[in-house]
Amino acid sequence: MKRLTVGIIGGMGPAATLDLMDRMLRLSFGKSDQDCVRMLVDNNPLLPDRNLAIAGKGPSPGPQLAEMARGLEKSGADFLVIACNTAHAFAADIRAAISIPLLDMIAETVAALPAGSAPVGLMAAAGCLDAGLYQKALGARTILLPDRGALMTLLYDIKTGDTGAAIKARMATLAKGLADQGAAHIIAGCTEVPLVLGAGDVAVPLLDSTAILARAAMDIAYGRRALPVL
Repeated sequence: MKRLTVGIIGGMGPAATLDLMDRMLRLSFGKSDQDCVRMLVDNNPLLPDRNLAIAGKGPSPGPQLAEMARGLEKSGADFLVIACNTAHAFAADIRAAISIPLLDMIAETVAALPAGSAPVGLMAAAGCLDAGLYQKALGARTILLPDRGALMTLLYDIKTGDTGAAIKARMATLAKGLADQGAAHIIAGCTEVPLVLGAGDVAVPLLDSTAILARAAMDIAYGRRALPVL
C-alpha cells in the first residue's frame, strides 16, 4: 500500500512539534521501520511571534510560513499540517504558496466535538482567540474561557521547558474552572496545553487538538481517508 508523506510546519513551539511527531509515530508503528509514515519536518522556532502579529504589534510570520510550506512540498510532502493552532490565522498565506492540501487543525478539532448546544471550554492562546479561529468554527455554541493572562503565563512557562508538577497543577486548575462553569467538553486549543494536561486531569472530556490532528494525518497518510479537497 502506498503511503503519503506528511509535511509538518513546526517550531511553534519546538516541543509541541515533537509532541505531534511522537503521536503520529505511535499511530504508525508496524512490524518494521518500513511500516511507518515518512514525515518531513521544518521545526523553525525563528518565526516572528504570531500572537504579537495578530495583535498588530509585530511582523507577520505569514511569508516565512509560506516559504516553509513551499520547501516541504518541494521536498516531497503530499500534504501539510501545522503543529500550532494560532498559526492557522496565516493559513491563507500558506495555501497560496503551495499546490498540495493543508489539513486544518481547527476544523478537525471542532469536528470531533459531539453535536449539541452544550457550552464548550476553550483553552487557546491570545492570538488564536483574537483571530477568532475557534469562535468561527464553533458557530453559535457558547464558549467558556479561562483567565487569559493566567493561561498565557502558563503557555510561555511551558515554552521555557517547564512541564513540572506546579505547572500541571495550575493548568488543571484552569481546566477545572471551565468545567465548574458548565463546560461539557474542553478543547485544548493550544499545542502547549497537552504537554501538561491530559484527559485524566479534568472531569469532562478533553479534546486534544494535537492528538486529533495526529489521528487525521495518519488516516490520510495510510489511505483510510481521502486527501482534503484543494
